[in-house]
This record gives sequence, structure tokens and C-alpha cells, in this order.
Amino acid sequence: MTIHHSYIKTLWFLCLILVSSLLPAQTAEKSQGFRELQRFAAKEAHQAVAVDHDFFYAISSREIARYQKTDGTQLKTWTGPKGSHIRHLNSGVVIDGKLYCAHSNWPASPLKNTVEIFEAKTLKHLETLKFPDTEGAINWIDRRQGQWWIAFAFYGELENVRKTRLVRYNDHWQPEATFTFPVSVLKRFLPNSNSGGAWGPDGRLYTTGHDHGELYVLEVPKTEGVLNHVTTLPAPLTGQGIAWDQSQPGTLYGINRRKKQVIKMQRPTAQKPE
Repeated sequence: MTIHHSYIKTLWFLCLILVSSLLPAQTAEKSQGFRELQRFAAKEAHQAVAVDHDFFYAISSREIARYQKTDGTQLKTWTGPKGSHIRHLNSGVVIDGKLYCAHSNWPASPLKNTVEIFEAKTLKHLETLKFPDTEGAINWIDRRQGQWWIAFAFYGELENVRKTRLVRYNDHWQPEATFTFPVSVLKRFLPNSNSGGAWGPDGRLYTTGHDHGELYVLEVPKTEGVLNHVTTLPAPLTGQGIAWDQSQPGTLYGINRRKKQVIKMQRPTAQKPE
């Protein structure tokens, strides 16, 4: 009987040590997630959000609205004209005063992909860039170090979603390299696909799925191949298009699709741009 009690005490002691050793790790993991800073009502926040120095841009399939970053005041709106080819805007990024929006006619067939360019200040539509590659729907676009990055999404079962790819283009919109997503991330996309992506201030690629409140941090290999899944970070968003605020390093904008909200958040450990 004495041996039995000693054995139980030993087990309890070992369990306490195990739990104590796990607590710091859990706390550290949680601290790496994104901290919510502000939330703004925006009825257009259905597909994505873009951001520049003073404004954020809520994006739905056929609507864009420019809002004041400080208080969420709506300043300008754009709605696709009747009969316009613009059917399904998916995301956006502001580069040198222009808003570049990834667009497709998904789920129509045949699939047609474009990048729609707007003047950010006025939301005037300036140009349509057509992409002959119709394998997969263009879901997001970003720019880094003089190159364009565009994701082509596939939906459904894993074997189809694994065809989702990231393509790097030069300034003449010619493809230079193609990358695919790791299985660990693809499984989180199912049954949808990669919805958003943006280059972070730490030189890594931050991506989202369609629904989950998390971001998949990826590193891009020097040569074509599979993206490296570094970590998954919790975030107060519901997938969809995201945008880093270049004027406030470490600050990310996302959306809550169901509540029609734009969410400003921050990763405390984010580094300054390289």
C-alpha cells in the first residue's frame, strides 16, 4: 500500500512538472498572434481591404469605398457600372497612388482573370490588365522589390486545391517563377482556397484562407518550388484579403466578412522592413 501511494505521488509530481513546462510555451505562442487595435463598420468589407498612408479601402465584389483611417469616416465610393465586366473583385493593394485589384469572373466559365487599376484618391477606374492564363482564379496581388506577385486559386477537394499557385511577374507582367502551397496550409484552405496574401515587414509572405481567423506565414524559396510554412498565427479576422500598412510597420488590416467590419491589428513582434 505504501508503494502504491508513493507511485501516485510520483505521478502527480511528474504531471505538475510537465504542465509547468508547457505553460510558458503556450503563453509565448499566444503572444506571437495579432493584437486587435481598432474595428470599423464598412458595408463593402466583403472580399478584402487595402490601405495607404491616410485611408483604407473596403472591397466587395463590385464596390469599393475609401475610408479615413483615423475614425472610419466614409469619403468616396465606387460601384461597377451596369453591364461592366467587373464581377468579382477579390483583393487590393495601393502602390504609388493606384489601387490594384485582383479580379475574376469566378464562378463563370470560361474563366477570365484581370487586374483592375483605380486612382486611389478618386476611385476612378483607370485600366484593365488582362491575363491569358485562365487556370485558377486571381485572388490577390502584391508587389515587392520591383516584382509583382499574383495568386491563382483552385477550390474543392485537396487534389484540386493543391493546384493553387503563386506566380512572380516582372514589370512587363511576364511570368518569371511559380510556387505552390505546402499541404499543411492547403488542408486549412479546404474546401476553399487561398484568399489573401501580402508581403510582411519581416520579408515573409502572410496568407489567409477563406474563413479561418489565422494567417499562414510563408517563406519563398530562391528557386521555383513549394513555399515553406514557417508558422500559423491567430488573428482577429475571418480570412479574405489583407493588407499591411506600409506607413505603420507591423500593422495589418483585415476584415470580418459576416459583420462587415474592417479590422486594424498589430503583430507585436513584427520587425522593420529589410
